[in-house]
Amino acid sequence: MPPERGVTFRTKLEQAVELLGWLKPWILDDLPSVWLAVDGGYAKRPVLRQARAQQVTVVGRLSKNAALRTLPPAVRPQGKRGPMPTYGKGKISLVKRAGQRRGWQQLRCRQYGQERVKTIKTFLATWRPAGGLIRVVLVQEPDGWHAFFCTDAQASAADVLSVAADRNALEQSFKNVKEVWGAGQQQLRNLQANVGAFHMNLWMQTLVEAWAWQRVEDELVDRSNAPWDHEPRRPSQADKRKALQREILKQEIQAVAGQAGQPRGFRQRLESLVNLAVGG
Repeated sequence: MPPERGVTFRTKLEQAVELLGWLKPWILDDLPSVWLAVDGGYAKRPVLRQARAQQVTVVGRLSKNAALRTLPPAVRPQGKRGPMPTYGKGKISLVKRAGQRRGWQQLRCRQYGQERVKTIKTFLATWRPAGGLIRVVLVQEPDGWHAFFCTDAQASAADVLSVAADRNALEQSFKNVKEVWGAGQQQLRNLQANVGAFHMNLWMQTLVEAWAWQRVEDELVDRSNAPWDHEPRRPSQADKRKALQREILKQEIQAVAGQAGQPRGFRQRLESLVNLAVGG
């Protein structure tokens, strides 16, 4: 960035640590526990140590070559002084653990709004980036096995997998902001203008979601122009935006034309114009 912009470069990890600092005064005093779902890129020491300091439980993807250690001894060796060790001396290989046939079990958990049965292994380990003890969950998927971690060793494997699946909602939100609202496509030169435009995209998506939250699918999805489309699926962000656009245009036109005494043909043409305006 040019010096005159007055912007200091910060990595994504530094920005994530700052966000955790903002989170604390907002909600941590009101909720008994806070869980944070991250992808593998944020499963690093700066973020995990900050989360531990603020008593935030972190769930995320674990690299298959993560340098895991065994548990430390529970009893102090005779003649030893000083604090008890935090990490065990033995190394744990996720590849070897996943390759062993024994230890796999069936587990019921809730993912993507449905109850699912997963084949998993779970165990405790110590990991330096997290500052100590973690729970590890290995899960078999059609494309192979995946590893997840949780900084709360008392958490159940079902909770870990459920929270890890919930993170996909964030990925969908990123996709909606970019594809539906066009985030990043604005032709702006000024830094503050670009930040403002991105904020506007986020707020527009949030407001549409809030408006559609308690509405049924029939109010949000108009497939009258595609009678062959019977595939069951949840309303997309684009469906919700079009539904809100239709509602706004109807109210504006009806406010001007008035509803009393409108012939049926006029109302049908009005519906056609509204659908054409919103791209339905």
